[in-house]
Amino acid sequence: MIEMKPPASTRLAFGVRNLPPNIFAMVMATGIVSLAVNSAGYNLLAIALFWINVGFYVVLSAMLLGRALFFRAEFHADLQSHAKAPGFFTLVAGPCVLGNQCVLLFGAATAGLALLFVGATFWLALSYIVLPGLMEKAEKPKPETGLNGAWLLIVVGTQAISVLISLLVPALASGAPDVPLFTALTFWLVGSMLYIWLIALIFHRILFLPLSPTDLAPPYWINMGAMAISTLAGVRLVAEADRMTMLTDLLPFLQGMTLLFWATATWWIPILLSLGVWRHGFQRVPLTYEHSYWAVVFPLGMYTVCTQNLIRVFELPFLSPISSVFMWFSLAAWGLTLAGLIRHLVRQKARWDGAIAVSSDQVSSSK
Repeated sequence: MIEMKPPASTRLAFGVRNLPPNIFAMVMATGIVSLAVNSAGYNLLAIALFWINVGFYVVLSAMLLGRALFFRAEFHADLQSHAKAPGFFTLVAGPCVLGNQCVLLFGAATAGLALLFVGATFWLALSYIVLPGLMEKAEKPKPETGLNGAWLLIVVGTQAISVLISLLVPALASGAPDVPLFTALTFWLVGSMLYIWLIALIFHRILFLPLSPTDLAPPYWINMGAMAISTLAGVRLVAEADRMTMLTDLLPFLQGMTLLFWATATWWIPILLSLGVWRHGFQRVPLTYEHSYWAVVFPLGMYTVCTQNLIRVFELPFLSPISSVFMWFSLAAWGLTLAGLIRHLVRQKARWDGAIAVSSDQVSSSK
């Protein structure tokens, strides 16, 4: 008897159906690590990571479209879930980080503008359709089940738009930068306020509500990542302050808040490391691949990039060892997570083949 393997299209359908909302964290993580190594002088590696990231973005976009078209029930369920819906804000940050790569690596402002439009469109839809939908639900989960670090992806997406607008000021309004800079400032302020609201709830959830080792998932690293990208957005505004009178007047405020954000991001790192040691070392939670580990890679890369920019714009060369060390940490974390993904896909393929073969046998026997 010849054993028939299930067609590749069937296996792909399994993957599309179960595509997690936060999967574009892969694009965010790969893009920011590319920018980190580029700033450190490894241009060829940065370009290689860029093209890998383009591949990730194209494939994941096709899979997301397929899920929205062919698995509408699952897609809509995620949009209506307090625990999962914030993950869709990776659809905002992902193209914006890719847009940063286009501009900084190749000077491709047109591509950056196109990706800014994509990110801003998703931001509008998620902020003013999905979030109000969650607010209006009659039945809502308890904080223990509905609240986690992924909610701070709302902050990350908002600040990602601010960062890219600041970077595109010359292309958006040559000689008249007030409108784009004011827009970037507004997004930075909104993102900063969102962080204050959300981190208060998340900090309360971690500190005062029961927290099992399995609850302490990798997205809690976004506690730090949201502050790191807020730092980067602030640094970019400070760097452009001489283009706009309002920014010049606000310069002490911008500098003070930006340093506050960087200090807060730095404070989070030992806390998150110690919680990771507790989770995996003392509570014996297996350190196995899950898609949310990309939410660890991105904060590490973003902390590297924001520190690199802080050193340059604020003239703080004594911080250089920090950015150098974290550049290698973020690159190593990216490589390990990618290896984990490949291993996961190989094992997943074997499980799908087995499950589909069993289903086929059951159908055949029933006939």
